[in-house]
Amino acid sequence: MALGTINLGDLQGAIARAGAGWQAGATSVSQLSDDQKILRLGAVPPAGTASLEEREQQAAGAVGAPASFDWRNSGGQNYITPIEDQGGCGSCVAFGTIAAIEGTARVYRGNANLAVDLSEAHLFYCYARSQGYGCSTGWWPNNAFDFAKNSGLVDAACFPYTAGDQACNLCGDWQSRLTLISGWHTVNQIADMKAWVSSRGPVSTCFTVYNDFFYYAGGVYRHVTGALAGGHCVSVIGYDDANGCWICKNSWGTGWGEGGFFRIAYGNCGIDAEMWLAEGIADTGWIRGAHIAGLWTIDQDRNAWVYVAAVGWRKLSPDNDNILLDMLSQLAAAKASKRTVDFYQEQGVIKQIYVY
Repeated sequence: MALGTINLGDLQGAIARAGAGWQAGATSVSQLSDDQKILRLGAVPPAGTASLEEREQQAAGAVGAPASFDWRNSGGQNYITPIEDQGGCGSCVAFGTIAAIEGTARVYRGNANLAVDLSEAHLFYCYARSQGYGCSTGWWPNNAFDFAKNSGLVDAACFPYTAGDQACNLCGDWQSRLTLISGWHTVNQIADMKAWVSSRGPVSTCFTVYNDFFYYAGGVYRHVTGALAGGHCVSVIGYDDANGCWICKNSWGTGWGEGGFFRIAYGNCGIDAEMWLAEGIADTGWIRGAHIAGLWTIDQDRNAWVYVAAVGWRKLSPDNDNILLDMLSQLAAAKASKRTVDFYQEQGVIKQIYVY
C-alpha cells in the first residue's frame, strides 16, 4: 500500500478549499515511512462484518442530540487516564479498549483519581497472540472486550508495554491482580452513543484512517486528501454538537494532535458506525488508593464490613478468624490515620489488603 508523503502546503490548501476547518502540520507520525504509519493502526474488521468502507457509508449523515460533554472536565474533574503510545505495533485495539475501560472504572467508582493503569501488553501480547494476531495483523474490539470480561486484565506494572511482538510475560502474582468488566455491548445509533458517553463513561470505536490524518495538528478533522492507510481504534471521551464532533483519545503519544487527543466530525471516516461499551467493572480485582470511610460489625461469627469511599460497602473475608481480625484492625487504623488502602476483592468480598 503506497501512502507517500503529503506536501504540507498542498494539504493546508486542500483543507482551506474544502472548508474542513482543521490544522495540518508536521507531527510525530507524519514523516514516518508507509510501513511505519500502517503499524500505528491495527483495527481489522473480521470476516462476515462490515468492511471499513461499509462502515463509512453507515456513519455518513449521522445526527446526534443537542449537548456537549468531555470526561476531561466533568464537574471540574478529569476522569481520563494519561495518553499512551502504541509505538510501531498495530496494537491500537488494545489501547482503545483499555482507555475506555480505565475511564469507565473511574466513572463507575465515582473517583476521578482512581489509580487504574491496565496492561495493553497483557491484552495484546497474551490474549490477541493466543488467537494468532500480532503487530502486523491487527485485531478487533469484540475479541478484546470478550477477554476483558471473561479473563481479566492485569495492571501495567505486572506486564509493561513495549512495541513489538513478544511472548506473554506476566508477573508471578498476576492471577491476584486481574480487573474484569461486568459485560459489554455495541451501539450504532448516535443518540445512544451520546447518552452512554455522557452518563456511563468513555467508549471504544474504530474508523478508517487516510494519509492526511497523520498530519492532524488540531481542530475538527475531516478527511480531505490522501490514500487509505487502514483501520484504527481509539476511545471516545466526549462530543461537541456546536462543532459537530467527537472528542477522542488516541494512542500515538502527546506529540501528535491536540496533546494526543483529537476531534473528528460526526459521520466522518466511519467514526460513529459502531461503538463498544464496557457495562461496568466486575467486583473482582484490585482497588488501589482507596480511603476507608466506615466500619461495621455485628455479634455474629465473622461478619464485618467496611465502607470504601467511592466504592461502597464491602464484606471482609469470613474464611479465617485471624485474617479477618487482622484486616479489621488494619482498616480501622487506616481510617483513623486517613491512610490509603489497596485491596483485592472477589465478588465484592475483600480478601487481601495493603495499607500505606
